[in-house]
Amino acid sequence: MVGFRTEYIAAGGNRHPAAADWDAVTGLLAYGTDINVALWKPLDAGHEGVFALLCAHADTVNVVKFFYPAPDWPHLLLSGSADQTVRLWQVDPSARHLYSPVGVLQGHAASINCLDVVPGRQVLASGAADATIKIWHLDFNGHQWNTSLLQTIQTNPKFLPLTLCISVAKGDDLLLAAAGTQGFIHVYASKSSRDLTHQATLTGHEGWIRSLAITTEDDQPDSDLLLASASQDKYIRLWRCRQTHGSASAEDPHLNGNIDFDRLLSNKTHRLQTRSESYVLTFEALLLGHDDWIYTVSWQRIAGQLRLLSASADSSVSMWDSEAASGLWVCTTRLGEINAQKGSTTATGSMGGFCIALWSPNGQSVACLGRTGSWRLWTYETEQGRWLQAVGVSGHTKPVMDIAWARDGSYLLSTGSDQTTRLHAKWISQGAASWHEFARPQIHGYNLNCIDAIGELRFVSGADEKLLRVFHEPKSTAELLSQLCGVESASQRALPEAANIPVLGLSNKALEASAEPLSGSRDQGDTDHKWQSARPGDRKTRKSDYPPTEDDLARYTLWPEREKLYGHGHEVSAVAVSHNGLLIATSCKASSLDHAVIRIFETIDWRELKPPLVAHSLTVTSLRFSDDDCYLLSTGRDRQWSIFEKDKADSHVFALKAKYPRAHSRMILSACWAPVEAGDIFVTGGRDKTYRIWDLQKAGSELVHTIDLPGPVTAVDILRRLVQATMVLAVATETGEVSIHLLEKETLKIKSCHRLEDQ
Repeated sequence: MVGFRTEYIAAGGNRHPAAADWDAVTGLLAYGTDINVALWKPLDAGHEGVFALLCAHADTVNVVKFFYPAPDWPHLLLSGSADQTVRLWQVDPSARHLYSPVGVLQGHAASINCLDVVPGRQVLASGAADATIKIWHLDFNGHQWNTSLLQTIQTNPKFLPLTLCISVAKGDDLLLAAAGTQGFIHVYASKSSRDLTHQATLTGHEGWIRSLAITTEDDQPDSDLLLASASQDKYIRLWRCRQTHGSASAEDPHLNGNIDFDRLLSNKTHRLQTRSESYVLTFEALLLGHDDWIYTVSWQRIAGQLRLLSASADSSVSMWDSEAASGLWVCTTRLGEINAQKGSTTATGSMGGFCIALWSPNGQSVACLGRTGSWRLWTYETEQGRWLQAVGVSGHTKPVMDIAWARDGSYLLSTGSDQTTRLHAKWISQGAASWHEFARPQIHGYNLNCIDAIGELRFVSGADEKLLRVFHEPKSTAELLSQLCGVESASQRALPEAANIPVLGLSNKALEASAEPLSGSRDQGDTDHKWQSARPGDRKTRKSDYPPTEDDLARYTLWPEREKLYGHGHEVSAVAVSHNGLLIATSCKASSLDHAVIRIFETIDWRELKPPLVAHSLTVTSLRFSDDDCYLLSTGRDRQWSIFEKDKADSHVFALKAKYPRAHSRMILSACWAPVEAGDIFVTGGRDKTYRIWDLQKAGSELVHTIDLPGPVTAVDILRRLVQATMVLAVATETGEVSIHLLEKETLKIKSCHRLEDQ
């Protein structure tokens, strides 16, 4: 019986202020990651990380929201996307991914930017880049969800809604606040019917308003409402909504000077009238403290005390409390970076700011999303009286272009269009194991396209530049992997200490450990470990039993660059390293024979072996050495594959052995070799929605089988050993499907096929 399970998901978050929500009941944190929704339990003791992805959208997910429409109904997860739809996901305890799609809201003509709901009410609001706000009603008959559009609000004057918040007034009337690409807040209320009408415009902000949050001031039935607004003008404004006990009129004492305007900081009042009550809306407070755009604000009541959490592009997360004596709102806690630690790039320290900050259900933890797409988690330790940083999750923020296992399989390297290379390994602690990012060896200035490991301690990567770069593992990473993952390095003494990257530079420079910490050394009190160093890139003595936090990954885990490989005239497209680690094959983007060549470099003195190999007329998309390194297989956009054979007398000489000009009807994107025990068998996959199995030893390199798939084949690979006389082939398509095909060794026919997303 063949079985598969998800071991690890690394997914960076979408940098949209509304693209995440932390559920107060289940403890799940859901966030948008490209076109998917990731599920994570931040307070899970096993540090499992992201355990599922919800896939249904066709474009970037901008907003995520948990929703409890009624006490006896299943709860929902809502997701809004740039594909102009809002999707409904219902909890499904019997399924591994926990949620199943149950409905879709369509009607907007542009990207969905914001959603809000009222727990216990079957109403939700959505705002989109078509400058409209739509009010929807949900109904559940026990088996099926039914949705209906109640109202469409055209913003006037026209602006694009970026944030919404709904609250229930007395008499079950709704209050809606909306803001976005202008510096004012529109307030709507149901006055004479169930339709919402515009009743007030709150001015004061001088930039786009990115977040709104509303709550009751206390638990009393007649409590005032507090509305917080966060803007790109670097300020937070608080607004108070107070019931006036009757119809709002000129004789109402609350509108005739009996309000304590000194306390309210402004004499500007706005009247709101619902079907049964009237309200006064006034400016309450101006919160100063952030130095850059503020992206999110959220309320939380902790031990009866109301607290406000804000996230800013100034790389800080602030907590605000109201002083009991004066009633003034002050910043009591600040997490993140302080000004002295900021740098100009992530390689020198700057996180690029926070775009999301969320309270945990009990208010004792905070999760924050930064520019690098990684989540930081802080937890308040009562005994120590301070916030300590815990294990978060991380991942690429743009397409992953290539992956490569270390030669001994001890860790996985990934590289992508977010211009980073990341090292993932299994953390072993107290009998439990979970995967995490343990190093960020390369933070580059170009999009990275390809990567391969050279032995156990080095790797080579290619980017949208004309050269390749070779990196060597530093001692700090080797010690970290040895301590937490059980990965031993045979020659730690010979390793470089660490690396850093100069400001405005692209090359990681090797460094030796500092003899003494410099002034202002990094000793963060808000983390659960300390590093004995100050300079970014210096090696540190780790005193933690946990994987590195995002702060450490971005500053202290670079690998020193050892070599540059020149020769190509355009951006590097593919790279492959021989299994003995002695040769590197590379190619670049090409539209002519002159550039569609394969260059071979040897890894002893890093010289190129001349002449380059010529067989293709367009970009070479894939390069693979056979398991015994006797052959080099290449595929290209010209729809052909080519095989070069190594000279038995001179291992530095390759000659063209065979090629197939029209192996596929469209470009070939990937190829791989079968294990040596199976013979000279290889597989190619192309955009023509097929993968093909070939036998090199048969006359004319015979095509053995052609297998059709639902989408273009973008990647193929075969396990390097046979399993019970069976070859294990992994196939991935452009639609995101990954399947495992078990092939008989002798006939090469498919014994069984397993789609991993179905497991």
